[in-house]
Amino acid sequence: MTSKEIRKKLQAMQDLEYKAFHCKLMPGIEEDTVIGVRTPMLRNFAKEIYKSGEYEEFLNTLPHKYYDEMNLHGFIICEMKDYEKVIDRLEEFLPYVNNWATCDLLRPQKAFKNNLVKLEKKIKEWMASKETYIIRFGMEMLMTFYLDENFKEEYLEWVAGVKSEEYYVNMMRAWYFATALAKQYEKTLPILEKHILDDWTHKKSIQKARESYRITKQQKEYLQSLK
Repeated sequence: MTSKEIRKKLQAMQDLEYKAFHCKLMPGIEEDTVIGVRTPMLRNFAKEIYKSGEYEEFLNTLPHKYYDEMNLHGFIICEMKDYEKVIDRLEEFLPYVNNWATCDLLRPQKAFKNNLVKLEKKIKEWMASKETYIIRFGMEMLMTFYLDENFKEEYLEWVAGVKSEEYYVNMMRAWYFATALAKQYEKTLPILEKHILDDWTHKKSIQKARESYRITKQQKEYLQSLK
């Protein structure tokens, strides 16, 4: 399927009401770069394209004109199972990601879940980037794959050590620590008790943790005392 054919199909899926709503969630993204395709439809279309095997031309066409094309690109990468190919495609794609929504849909579970040793090194490289959404993506992968049985306390230090003035980087840091509190409470708590984080991220981490149903009432009360 050519890039032109893919764009035509996306335009046929347009939902103007969804477009208007979604654009409000993404400050800085121009409305004329958004078609307005609902996420479940994009995800299903990505699966269809991947199964057809006709996606190389589209993936080689960067940057895409439309936000929806970028998201479709990301969903196609998530369908891929070969770890090295996914890394190569991400290295091409990530520099063009310019918003939190496209960044956060990137969850290449099929390629990453069985390659966590290799992925760990790559995550550290992404987190050392100077690009907002590459850093954010790295932290998101750390949150997604390494907060359960693969958790190491040093990962907390990795995220705490990220220094940035970027809102979307620090919001991900807060999200990471809130999730870490839900899954690894005793090991994460000292980060908050010692006030290792900058003030904004510290308070936002506590706020997000206190909004979580996975945090007990007693834990929420104690976290509130640390603000």
